[in-house]
Order: sequence, then C-alpha cells, then structure tokens
Amino acid sequence: MVDVDKIIRAAIKKGASDIHLVKGEYPMFRISKALIGFDEVDKLKDDDMFEISDFIINGNVDKAKMFDESRKLDTSYVCDGIRLRVNASFADEVPVFTMRIIKNELPPFESLGVPDIVRRMTYQPQGLILVTGKTNSGKSTTLSALVDHINETQNKKILTLESPIEYMHKSKNSLIIQKEVGPGRDCLTYHDGVKNALREDCDILVIGEIRDKITMEAAIEMAESGHLVIGTLHTKSCAETIDRMINFYEVRDQAQIKYLLSSLLKLVVSQRLLPGKDDKMVLVPEVMVVDNVVSGVIRRDKISVSEIEDAIQSGSERGSVSLITSLSQLFIQDKLTLDQAKGQVEEKNLEVLNRTIMQLRIKAGRDSMNNMYSNIKK
Repeated sequence: MVDVDKIIRAAIKKGASDIHLVKGEYPMFRISKALIGFDEVDKLKDDDMFEISDFIINGNVDKAKMFDESRKLDTSYVCDGIRLRVNASFADEVPVFTMRIIKNELPPFESLGVPDIVRRMTYQPQGLILVTGKTNSGKSTTLSALVDHINETQNKKILTLESPIEYMHKSKNSLIIQKEVGPGRDCLTYHDGVKNALREDCDILVIGEIRDKITMEAAIEMAESGHLVIGTLHTKSCAETIDRMINFYEVRDQAQIKYLLSSLLKLVVSQRLLPGKDDKMVLVPEVMVVDNVVSGVIRRDKISVSEIEDAIQSGSERGSVSLITSLSQLFIQDKLTLDQAKGQVEEKNLEVLNRTIMQLRIKAGRDSMNNMYSNIKK
C-alpha cells in the first residue's frame, strides 16, 4: 500500500506547491516551478494508482460514481491539518493525481501585490467583481484574502461556493458560510448553489469558478437583486474576460448581456504569476475598473482587445492598471528581468513597454530629487 500521507508530508517539508502522482514514475513535487522527483518511495505501479484512488475517495459512493462515469474528480483531502485540493483523472486507463497544497495561514491581502483598488471595491453594496487568470495564477489565494479582509472589516453575511473548499474561514466581524460544490457535497453544482443563495439572505456571494452560461446568468441575477458577487474566471486578461462572458450567450442575446455587464460589472483583476529573481513567485496584475469609458466600450456592437486596453490605460487615475504598467513597475523594482517582462507582451507592444519603463524611471528620478530637496529645506 502506498503511504500517501508520507508523500504529502515530504512535499510539505520541502516547500512544494503541488504533488503529481503518475504510474511508472516517482512522486513528483512542484517546487518553485521545477519538478523534483521523490525517490524515497518506489516508482508508482498501476495497482498503486487504484489504491490511491480508493484512499482519496474513502468510500464516498457519489464520488466513486462520478469518477467512474466522468473519468475525473475534484475533491479535497486533509493531512495533519493541511488541506489539499485533489484533481483525479485517467491516463492510459489508470488514475493520475494532482494535489495542490493549501497553506494553513492565509497571507494578508497587502502582501500579495494586488493593487489596493481591488480591496476597496469590496465595499460596493452590489455588483460583480471578477478575479481571473490561468491555472496557478493565484486566483484562489486572492479570492480568499479578499474574503478574509471583508470578514475582518465589514459586518456582512458571506456565502462561498467552492470546489473544493481550500482555506477554512472562521467568522470574525462577518458571518461566513462555506459550501463545497460537487457530488455528495453541500450543493451539486455552482448553478444550484447560486440559485439557492437568493433565498439565504447573504450580502456577499463568492463563486469559486464561473464555468458556464447558467452559472453566469445566476450570478448576474444575484448582482441585480442587490448583492455583491465576487467570482473567478479562467481567462488570462481583462479583455479576454469580457469576451468570454459575452460569448457564453448566443449572438441574438449579446446586446442585452452587454448592457447588464456595463452596469453590474465593477472591476476585473487578471493575474499572472512569474518566478522572480529571488525564486519567489511575483504577481503581475492587470486591473480594469469599470468606469464610464469601459462601460461604453462593453456596450459597443463589436469590441476589440485594443479598445479595452486603451480604456484601461485611460482609467489609471481611477485605479485601473494595465499589464504593461505592472510589468514596467516590477522591472524597475528589480523583481523581474527585462526578458521576463518582454515575454508577457505581444511583439507589437514592446515599444510601448520600453516607453513606459523610461517614463516610470524619469518619474522615479524626479520624485527622488523632490524628496531630497524637501529634506534639505527641513
């Protein structure tokens, strides 16, 4: 029998973020983006993989049925008080597993590198806030840090829908109810959870992932009815987020959804995580505050990426932050290399990146001179 807990404990001790279990290989740990083999156990065999499956499912009939029928499963596991998000699937007719280790202590919002406008937007009485990014971009951490901040500073009823639950929150100044989505859990689907939330007298609804049209429709209905909805989408930029939401709908319905989004959407923050110079991960945020300019762009018949990017740039005084601005600031702060920054933008925008870096350097030099002059006067 494979000692799953031994593997997990070793991964935690080594500071891994993920564990990969694949037949014919040693367990693999993701440590600072690199994959490192754990050879203190034998290479995994076919029988081992099925034993791990039984161990994780732990007799839950609903989970076992879903895994057998859909050939995939998202669930959670706890080892020594440490929670793990577990994804199980099949490869060559044998189960494979990816486990994400969830840190018990949630980092304070201020330490994440997310612009403060995102935190301030949680004081909106109603509307829609979206945290987006590809896999491993820190969405769950940002979302949980926002919930923790609201919990400490506001007196609200917060309902979260997660698959699976990662960070466990305790009610502080707010009342928090966390529901796990999935077979045999608290609600079967995100859509079911959102629809029922309308009858639960919550102030803020947090949706772990808006995956489809029916969940989007329920989230919009929730926001329309006077609630603040915070959710995530698996998109890499603010522009792609708008495009994804609109394209959930048939062409004949898109004018209406554009109108609703232009009035209900308050902010989108799109995240990327890059390895920094000190091997620590660096968050690169793009923030779109939905002001009158952005609302106008969303309502147009045809929306281009460049129009949204221009709208973000024009809204900098209201808190919007373009991807190029974030990359430029992180380069000047010596957190990213120039090659890393250039690698995140399209070739047509390289000149804009260079120009932005130069402008920020000039501004930093000017501010430094002003501070020096002020100190001399004192």
